[in-house]
Amino acid sequence: MNGVTALWSMAFAVSAMLGIIYGMVWLSRRHLVANGWFALMALGTALMALGDLALMQSKTPAQWGEIARWYQVPSFLAIVSMVFFVRTYLRAGQPSLAWSVCILRAVALVCDFTTGENLNFRHVTSLHHMTFLGEPVVVGTGDRNPWMLLAQLALVLLIVFVVDASIQVWKRGERLRAITAGGAIVFFVVAASATAILTLWGIITAPIIISLFFAGVAVVMGFELGRDILRAERLTTDLREGEQRLMLAAEAAKFGVWTRDPTGGAIWASDTWRRLFGFEKTEVVTFEDVLMRVHPDDRAAVQQILRTTSRSDNTYDLEYRIVLPDARVRWISSHGRFEAGDRGALRLAHGVSVDVTERKNAENEVHERRAELTHLSRVAMLGELSGSLAHELNQPLTAILSNAQAALRFLDRPDFDRSEITEILRDIVDADQRAGEVIRSLRALFRKEEIQRVPLDVNAPVNDTLRLVRSDVLNRQIVVTADLCESAPRVRGDRVQLQQVLLNLVFNAVDAISEMDNAKRRLRVSTSLSAGGVRIGVRDHGPGISDEVKGKIFEPFFTTKPHGMGLGLSVCNSILAAHGSRLELLDHEDGGAEFFFVLALEGETA
Repeated sequence: MNGVTALWSMAFAVSAMLGIIYGMVWLSRRHLVANGWFALMALGTALMALGDLALMQSKTPAQWGEIARWYQVPSFLAIVSMVFFVRTYLRAGQPSLAWSVCILRAVALVCDFTTGENLNFRHVTSLHHMTFLGEPVVVGTGDRNPWMLLAQLALVLLIVFVVDASIQVWKRGERLRAITAGGAIVFFVVAASATAILTLWGIITAPIIISLFFAGVAVVMGFELGRDILRAERLTTDLREGEQRLMLAAEAAKFGVWTRDPTGGAIWASDTWRRLFGFEKTEVVTFEDVLMRVHPDDRAAVQQILRTTSRSDNTYDLEYRIVLPDARVRWISSHGRFEAGDRGALRLAHGVSVDVTERKNAENEVHERRAELTHLSRVAMLGELSGSLAHELNQPLTAILSNAQAALRFLDRPDFDRSEITEILRDIVDADQRAGEVIRSLRALFRKEEIQRVPLDVNAPVNDTLRLVRSDVLNRQIVVTADLCESAPRVRGDRVQLQQVLLNLVFNAVDAISEMDNAKRRLRVSTSLSAGGVRIGVRDHGPGISDEVKGKIFEPFFTTKPHGMGLGLSVCNSILAAHGSRLELLDHEDGGAEFFFVLALEGETA
């Protein structure tokens, strides 16, 4: 086999092999679009190599002209595919230049079949015989077709397009790719264009060898794509090993891992996840199956959150109950992510789930203990409120007794006045209502119930508290001033629990000033608007609080009272924390201390 036949046969074989290989790669991985365009370019180059060889071995001018005509078809395929390969592989290049190249080549292809024997010659008149690479070959000569300028202009624009794309890739920081991919294409296309122009315009006498340079492009780009595939395989291997390590860590941490493809419906899940939800290892699990395991009381909320989150590429955190096949209830904490595809459609959902039943049970137990402690703290106030309550109940009861006795005396008279009896009965009803209100307030205060945050007038719990302690502070000769907001701002809170906080603060203030001079036995309860909402404060004019006590005053079981439990302020802080607030202490320069807290206005976030 001589040099020409051997060289062009190798170009054909290499190009065809690369086209087949990367065509199969694209068929198996459709997202690798650049591989598909490269496969078309390599196959076009292989056909061009056959065309070059056939031209050099033509027998007659007519045969040479016919081969040259059909030669433009694989040439068109190779050049257009190269344009789209550059666009998809380098992700660069001006679209206007790309389309200009494609349109010029399309027009040139049309002219190839309509303006003469072929795009290069109107008429092939003779064959020039010569020796090339040690083998006799022929070169066609005749009347040149000026329309071949379109094809040559397309090659020039192709060079400009690739140079522009390479510059963009260089600026993007991918300099190695700009040199190897962009530089190689520019080099071989410039060489192919130069030989084609020199040969077809008769400047030099030589056969057409364009396919050799295009084969050079195919070899370099095949090497680049192969390196990318190898790199991707290494990354895949690393990812697989990383997934195995993550799965091992997830199993050790008792995390259940899952993935759901919305198009298929079935859920892939780890063994830990299946154990959490009560599914067998080989059981096919769908989203509907999982949803049926969710507790009926939590199912609607779970569906709503998943529906809202799945509309975008977003994450969610959920805690909900599931009911296992054996009727056991288990708390699950799930963290998941929805991934959207190119057109916004849900492509994938994946996440982790973990059993938090023990934590939820512990939280519920702590909540119950806190409620019991709050209730006990209220009961402990009963001793301090007893004198005041006795006085508050004694007044209406004495009034009822006195009015009832007076009514009996009136009834003993033969000519009693009915209007007098009616007035006495009204007084009895009023006194009974006053006593009933005291008893209702007392029952509400000492009832053990869940916190109920509802809209209320911020002054209401203040007035309730001052009513309960009125007699007690009067007996101790303490002057209480209520400085309340006239606008009566509304907050969200539990009236009884806020009343408990105020009772604690008022009793602490009363104890602080009980032994002071009469001038300092003053107590001020205030409500006022502040930047954070409504400020509620209780201020005394006592000796103040020492620095040593300040550091411990909010700690549980710390007290300065001889018979105190040390739970009052701690319970107050627990109650206020549930209201989004906390208790604070302020020392006044003119003496005394003030405890205050701030509640958010209704409609604002606490």
